Amino acid sequence: MTDKGSIPFLDLVTPHLELEEELVSVFRSALKTAGFVGGQIVDDFEEEFAQFCGVQYCVGVGSGTDALRFALMAGGVQPGDTVLTVPNTFIATTEAISQAGATPDFVDIDERTYNMDPSRVQEYLETQCCVTGASGKLLNRKTRRPVTAIIPVHMYGQMANMDRILDLAERYHLMVIEDACQAHGAEYFSSGQNRWKRAGSMGSAAAFSFYPGKNLGACGEAGAVTTNDPLLAERVRMLRDHGQRQKYCHEIEGYNGRLDAIQAAILHTKLKYLSEWNEKRRRIARRYDELLRPATTVIPPYESPRTKAVYHLYVIRVRNRDALQAHLTDARITTQIHYPTPLHLQRAYATLGHKRGDLPVAEGVAAEILSLPIYPQLEYRQQERITAEVINWLLKRPVNSRNQHLSLGGMSVLPGMIFTPQKTNT
Repeated sequence: MTDKGSIPFLDLVTPHLELEEELVSVFRSALKTAGFVGGQIVDDFEEEFAQFCGVQYCVGVGSGTDALRFALMAGGVQPGDTVLTVPNTFIATTEAISQAGATPDFVDIDERTYNMDPSRVQEYLETQCCVTGASGKLLNRKTRRPVTAIIPVHMYGQMANMDRILDLAERYHLMVIEDACQAHGAEYFSSGQNRWKRAGSMGSAAAFSFYPGKNLGACGEAGAVTTNDPLLAERVRMLRDHGQRQKYCHEIEGYNGRLDAIQAAILHTKLKYLSEWNEKRRRIARRYDELLRPATTVIPPYESPRTKAVYHLYVIRVRNRDALQAHLTDARITTQIHYPTPLHLQRAYATLGHKRGDLPVAEGVAAEILSLPIYPQLEYRQQERITAEVINWLLKRPVNSRNQHLSLGGMSVLPGMIFTPQKTNT
């Protein structure tokens, strides 16, 4: 790709061409055995991914949404329960809650990490909930529904503050299901356990999506539940396969949510490259940080010292975000917004009664975030071009005074100047 060419938000062609022979080989194997659903291929991937995440069990399912729904149901969430999560996530998080028969409710986020803010969780549990004397259940004071679970979402590839969330969950007898759909391989240093823990290994269970654009992506739909609980894992296996442990013996009503064997084989092939791909994403993120350093009005991603993010997305914050996105589009650079409207303000959840201003941090962030291209094959010269366009847009923006200078990393510049990044040997 030349400097004058377009820069896609995501490149799904190059990695598949690089692995073409390996991927075609596993497809041929499936053709020769006709093992298209379940079987040893799925078992092998489940075992390897469980080891990768540092858990005992992995159960492959049809999608990340299936994984969240089945994990909630297998964990004991009942119709009429309330499950606490964040508003700045894809709707699959809350769809899974609703499809399990429960109702989602929201807490605000940490303004630096964009993850669930444990202090807001504590505030919610202490001020909006009460424990009933008769049942000992934690009830939402307003709805009188029991609050039974928390879903922290590891946004953009960085794990939430799990120690504090788990402490609160233990205090109030709540189940924690990690939404790790953007965090394959992300890590968190647990003070309680005094060691690094992988995403998917800290809650009662976790849900992963293997949608093609994820850090570990299938060539279609796929997902998985990880857990250390053998009973929860067994129940997920039944839920994914029409409620049966063995053919035609249905112990419960279930779903058709199995992982296709061909997708499992593709994921198994790609898994051995995931750590290398994640490290490339980290390097690309650090380059972005450095290249954007002159743009002091652009807020880069914040990575907590207690986490090792895998940068599924590289998300900046900037005022007049829509204008910047339009400028980058004109420059043939594709960007996206994850996510423009928080869920508590979506029409789908109007019945919950939320209004603008209820969750001010999430609402403020949603108006300013922009996801820049990031993928392991992104070249340094492409990053230079992307960041130069961001800085040039900042330089061209109107200012309050004709003679007012803009400050870019301590460099005094006039509006209308064109920024050209210095050439490097990186």
